[in-house]
Amino acid sequence: MLVNRSLCRSWLSQVTHRYANGQNFSCRHIVPAPRSKPPARYVHGNSKQSSNVKPSGGEPVPESTTVPNNNLFKAVAFTGAFTVGCFTSATIWEYENTRSLIIAKAKQAQFGWWQSRSLVERSSWSQLKLEIRQYWDNLNTGEKVFAPICLVNLLVFGLWRVPRLRATMITYFTSNPAARIVCWPMFLSTFSHYSAMHIFANMYVLHSFANAAASSLGKEQFLALYMSAGVFSSLISILYKAGTRQVGMSLGASGAIMTVLAYVCAQYPDTQLSILFLPALTFSASAGIKVIMGIDFAGCVMGWKFFDHAAHLGGAIFGIFWAYYGTQLWAKRLTLLNYYHQIRESKPK
Repeated sequence: MLVNRSLCRSWLSQVTHRYANGQNFSCRHIVPAPRSKPPARYVHGNSKQSSNVKPSGGEPVPESTTVPNNNLFKAVAFTGAFTVGCFTSATIWEYENTRSLIIAKAKQAQFGWWQSRSLVERSSWSQLKLEIRQYWDNLNTGEKVFAPICLVNLLVFGLWRVPRLRATMITYFTSNPAARIVCWPMFLSTFSHYSAMHIFANMYVLHSFANAAASSLGKEQFLALYMSAGVFSSLISILYKAGTRQVGMSLGASGAIMTVLAYVCAQYPDTQLSILFLPALTFSASAGIKVIMGIDFAGCVMGWKFFDHAAHLGGAIFGIFWAYYGTQLWAKRLTLLNYYHQIRESKPK
């Protein structure tokens, strides 16, 4: 399935599935929509999933539905600090990439004839590294940012299958507003998937929309937006659970993916979208994201408990916000770039 500015065929549904194996264990993931309502979310009739890994053990979910105020303060402070850190790191990374590219081009222009001559003398291992590098360079921007994200998600998914790590995974890779550790699970849970269908659906949709977003933002800004969106959506979920006294664990990348989806839909509202299994049924990106956000808003207001609507809605709002105001905010990095450039050039060579 290809996603571009003229045609985007993909799923537009995203749900949170709640595992009911003795704990409130909600997963934020994307699944195909029902045929009757293409952009809507599929509601699993049976919330119990069969799996060889049971979410038992580890840090227990407290019986009290009250979230400590200290946890809320930590969550808000962590979100702000993490977001600033992400975009600051992206700015420095962009500077270093640009600097390395300029230096490489200059060396190629000066010593290109010698490098071409030495290609014949390279070992098989050097040739293999060169072929891998050429393959990586031929990937588009979306594939370059998708590959490491998918790799990390697959690694975390594998860790869920190690019984000895179950307690650690529940503690650090699920977001729970009433837990003893609140901050880092807000970020780590966005790379955590409990079932094969969960991770497949999320990575499929991310791959479908990543190129459109990354081509518009650039890989540095895209990754900063993606990671910040994951933490922001976790924060909205925590605040909603605290306000409604619905304490439970959540995990999944769909909050961050909703930001990517909403950004693309807001940036290219007239793009025609379609459902994977219903290619003849098309609708505009603007209409699709409105339907999805409408369902999530209704879920929050009416207290539907089968989905983490708050996290999805928070991710979508973050994506739309960045589509309208991200350019102005990203331009403010010039001050940091100049400051970092002065530090970089002041170092002894």
